[in-house]
Amino acid sequence: MSHDGVRLRAVMRSVVFLTAGALAVPTLASCGSDDESGKPLAAQDIAPAGRDLVADGGTLRWAVDDVPETLNTFQSDADDATTRVAEAVLPAMFRLDAQGRPQRDADYLESAKVVDTEPKQVVLYKLDQQAVWSDGREIGAADFAAQWRALSGKDSAYWTARNAGYDRIEKIERGANNLEVKVTFSRPYADWKALFSPLYPKDVMGTPDAFNDGARRKLKVTAGAFSVQKVDRKDKEIVLGRNPHWWGRPAKLSQIVLAAVPLDKRAAALADGSVDLAEIDPADASRIALAGRAKGTSTPLQGATPTGKDENKNESRQKKKLSKKERKALAKFLRQQDALRAFTVRRSLEPAYTQLALNGSEGPLADERVRRAVARALDRTELAKVVLKPLGLPAVPVGSHLALSGQAAYADNSGALGGQDTTEAQALLADAGWVPGGPVKDKGEKAAGSEGKKSKKSDDGAESEGGSDGQYIVGEDNKDPQDHTKKHGHGDESSKHLADGKQYDGRKVKQGGAPGAYAPKGTAAPADAKTGLLAKDGKPLALRFVLPSGTGSESLGAVADSISRMLEKVGIRTEITKVSDDSYFKDHIASGQYDLALYSWPASAFPATDARPIFAKPVPAADGSLNVEQNYTRVGTDQVDQLFDQAASTLDEDESAALVRKADARIWAAAGSIPLYQRPQLTAARRTLANAGSFGFQTPLYEDMGFLKKGATPSASPTKD
Repeated sequence: MSHDGVRLRAVMRSVVFLTAGALAVPTLASCGSDDESGKPLAAQDIAPAGRDLVADGGTLRWAVDDVPETLNTFQSDADDATTRVAEAVLPAMFRLDAQGRPQRDADYLESAKVVDTEPKQVVLYKLDQQAVWSDGREIGAADFAAQWRALSGKDSAYWTARNAGYDRIEKIERGANNLEVKVTFSRPYADWKALFSPLYPKDVMGTPDAFNDGARRKLKVTAGAFSVQKVDRKDKEIVLGRNPHWWGRPAKLSQIVLAAVPLDKRAAALADGSVDLAEIDPADASRIALAGRAKGTSTPLQGATPTGKDENKNESRQKKKLSKKERKALAKFLRQQDALRAFTVRRSLEPAYTQLALNGSEGPLADERVRRAVARALDRTELAKVVLKPLGLPAVPVGSHLALSGQAAYADNSGALGGQDTTEAQALLADAGWVPGGPVKDKGEKAAGSEGKKSKKSDDGAESEGGSDGQYIVGEDNKDPQDHTKKHGHGDESSKHLADGKQYDGRKVKQGGAPGAYAPKGTAAPADAKTGLLAKDGKPLALRFVLPSGTGSESLGAVADSISRMLEKVGIRTEITKVSDDSYFKDHIASGQYDLALYSWPASAFPATDARPIFAKPVPAADGSLNVEQNYTRVGTDQVDQLFDQAASTLDEDESAALVRKADARIWAAAGSIPLYQRPQLTAARRTLANAGSFGFQTPLYEDMGFLKKGATPSASPTKD
């Protein structure tokens, strides 16, 4: 999740679309735990190997979406590639472990702890005595102080995207010696471990000009296992080389090349040797799995063709004479399949979840009862299966808005709203005044949901794609939606605080829900509610469901179809509209031009800080507009804001986690967004590549990545020699 003050472009890089598809592989077992926070649902998959099994030298070519516009992670146009460079070349006081929890980085820190709480919170950092910048200068208090001043928010000349946490620092000073840094806070800050990771040299942070422009295209001074050797925008790659001043375990690789390769070009890039490691979509994962199974056999590939279609069902079509163009395409495809045998698919779950967002600013969803009805109509386990089961990943719905299973603040608080219950959903809608078969005004008048572009119909009544805003309506004339995924193949509330998830374990709240998550006692679902679509005041209950249409969005359509069918069962009609990726977020999500939408948020190890702007109650701005920060559902409460503030201000980690869980329970009860499932992470890796792949929560160890020695095989876990 992004921090406070982040501008639209940075938000757009954080809001990620899911990808999924059919890949027949064994299901990974999810982990059980008596601890409320549990364990990660899927382990990381990186082919771990001891450093003694990894050869010295070699170049790893790693696919990224694009060459980043900036190498400064604190600027609004930083992206995933910016983060990858920073992780490899810059200090971080804390990095995330396999459970998504912050751990001290021993290469830079001997210790870091709160040494005083009265009258002010004081954190003392003791740096490793070998820690130096690549120019030979010691890492010290001057670097910490320069970064604080740049990110404090007090000097508007610094074009920063975020200042959360840094705005609470009162002063930074040298400790007992050059290796000690003393940070004093003006007010308590629970998430202090989030600060100074990464840490830039004072040369970058010392002046506004250096901050704004100096680190956009180059980083002259670094302090990681690697350094930036070249940023080549013409060839669209960044070259990282070994840092000769590095004092930690020497990097196994000589170079890491981050090469810009679009998602739909990655299978070809893998096949021609342009890259060794790449996150891929399910279709490419299926190709690689098929290529691996075909190794050493003469059996034709089943289900994978140059067009991505199964052409082996009809034998006569196989024997049909191919045109010269088709023969050329087939030959190219088979050559690629042969080359793809050198790769394997490493799969885990991303530290991000996909949600159904409900715009509560206007229309039917401004009524909390209708939002709750939508939530109660959904079978979240079935929706998780749509995406994750074909990939062999645990199809477990996410139980928290603020953390994922394994993280310290995680608890399944979905009971605050309640599980799938069609009867209860219908009762909630009836209590809100929506009745089946009610009089509907002339079609020329606006429906209850957000207005959308009406789909055109052909002579036989079939709905067309409606141009770039393709739309079809689920529930109209009781017809099932047509399969649109192929068409778009391109691809305040009371002062009483709710307790954490333990309150909603099925023993203390009937039917698994919190007070207020149900219609008033005695409200019955209408007898004919199972089949009738609903209306109120002459307007049908129709919700505009907006989706992106670009590459990798196919499974969003599949999930949306399933959601639409579930909503139709309780009398809610959905109008699905597909828009371009460029328009999706800017013109629809951020501007509030939708009723329902699917998008994802990355998880954070520091939810009290990072999640607050996503769920903060919108407030009027000075110009009369509504300041929603990153809360694009426009649903928020004073109590949730208060709980976030309390969680960020307590230095007791257990108490802070408990407050985050309480906040999550209230977010569930408000039903502004419904977490569905953790996103799949599929990475194609050369079979000889070790300690790299689908990392899950953990920050990669770049110095341990490399190619296996001849005859070596990965071990159960990497060693640290």
